[in-house]
Amino acid sequence: MEGGSSRAPWDLACLMLGYVGIYLCRKNFAVAVPMLQKSFGASRAQIGLIETYATIAYAAGKLFWGPTIDRLGGRPCFLAALLGVAVFSSGSIIATTLPMLGFCYTANRFFGAGGWGGMVKQVPDWFAPKRLPLAMACLSLSFVFGGVCALLLAGQIASLSGENWHAVMGYPALMLGVIILICAWRLPKPQKKTAETGAAKTGWKLNTFIELAKIPQFWFVCLLSFFLTINRETFNVWTVDFLRTEGGRHLSSRVAALMSTPFDAAGAAGILLLGWVLGRLSPTGRNRLLFCMLTTLALLIYMLPTLSGGPLPILMVAIGLVGFLSYGPYSLLAGILSVEICGKKSVATVAGLVDASGYLAGIVAGYFFGRILDHGGYRLGFHLLGFTTFIAALICLGLYRKKTSVQTDSSL
Repeated sequence: MEGGSSRAPWDLACLMLGYVGIYLCRKNFAVAVPMLQKSFGASRAQIGLIETYATIAYAAGKLFWGPTIDRLGGRPCFLAALLGVAVFSSGSIIATTLPMLGFCYTANRFFGAGGWGGMVKQVPDWFAPKRLPLAMACLSLSFVFGGVCALLLAGQIASLSGENWHAVMGYPALMLGVIILICAWRLPKPQKKTAETGAAKTGWKLNTFIELAKIPQFWFVCLLSFFLTINRETFNVWTVDFLRTEGGRHLSSRVAALMSTPFDAAGAAGILLLGWVLGRLSPTGRNRLLFCMLTTLALLIYMLPTLSGGPLPILMVAIGLVGFLSYGPYSLLAGILSVEICGKKSVATVAGLVDASGYLAGIVAGYFFGRILDHGGYRLGFHLLGFTTFIAALICLGLYRKKTSVQTDSSL
């Protein structure tokens, strides 16, 4: 299938569907947050602690799944990740305590960590080099669409179940089960191993990390991932609660979930636009564009507490702009930049390391951000988040230090 084929776009769509399924069992947690507070009388910090443990498991999963995928292949690991998510997500239905729910959600996230690497490992074999950046951009849309679908589905389940968190957390696994069957049927099985591919597989060694450490762009991408993941995870976990807090008690979980969807929906437009523009810019132009985008984003986040005092539609537009400005830069990190850094042979490992560095920082979005909210409210929380986003903007100025710091793979 090297160089592209007529079925490649359909296989890409199948991968995207699978990753949407992972998100159905991941971002539903954001909708369940207010219900968990009410059901267990828990503080935001206590609920955020679940997200923190889950994020730690997700980061550990990135480190585990990356090398595993590069050795065993993308298809089997992708299907294993989907199955693990479905099993542990369904376990939420019978959870009776916060620790039980925390275990199920944490295990869910560990298996979900293998989804992205399993996808990016398969895609380079399906598309010619000139079409690969666009394919990767489309692949990035899967977590955006997944976020929107997860919020809408979880919001509907909340409405139909009388705001039952068991249903919100567990029922999406049923839909993921159907998606697993579709992916197992549709995704192409790897071709028989040749001497060349066998050598490539056995050639993965600890040296891979040493080689990566010598590439400056790898470190800049990891630093960007560190700061931008704080941003993304904060809005993933706390947007529904933020809207309910600012909107008053009359605002239901379903309406708040619906109002938070502009973050992901506008983010999809940001991914496509940045992917289209980036290929037409010089390295210096890329640095400047990313710096301007993230500086604007930092100012917007800093102003969110002030905007929350106005009409809710204005707040929805602001949340959409945050998604538009943040998702584009974020989508580059474990996507096309990971392919550029070291080629397709080690792309799952690179993407896993980049994501892991980000999700180590994402721990802040759970317990620690919850503590900040308990003490200083969303005003303090968003002011600090604006500051970390500006640090990311400064890092962008050094992303492409030379005309080309990108390592290429002849197999691309």
